[in-house]
Amino acid sequence: MLQRCIVGVKMATDFQRRVWEALRRIPRGRVTTYGEIARYLGTGAVRAVGTAVGKNPDAPAVPCHRVVRGDGTIGQYSGGEGVPTKIALLHAEGVRVAKGRVVAFEERLWHYPSQSTTSPSGS
Repeated sequence: MLQRCIVGVKMATDFQRRVWEALRRIPRGRVTTYGEIARYLGTGAVRAVGTAVGKNPDAPAVPCHRVVRGDGTIGQYSGGEGVPTKIALLHAEGVRVAKGRVVAFEERLWHYPSQSTTSPSGS
């Protein structure tokens, strides 16, 4: 299994790596959407983001379980037992799900900070 993940990462595209890096930025206890990730990456390719999220080789360490649909519904999950595993991971982080949707979705929704052209020091 470990070797499969290593091989998968080596064969990953630059786009997939960028999506997986974006996943690492989602704070514990929050969720974001495929559309938010696409906006953060400067692309309109929301479906391609979803495909890359689904190919994340390091779940749940790279928290793809924190990505939901734009209406707050859970969507899919390819790890463990599927959607029940995604819901359990979210519950463990304090995110409640009822009837397949994140409770208080708008409050839990995390937006990526705007990418700016300034340096980290602000100059």
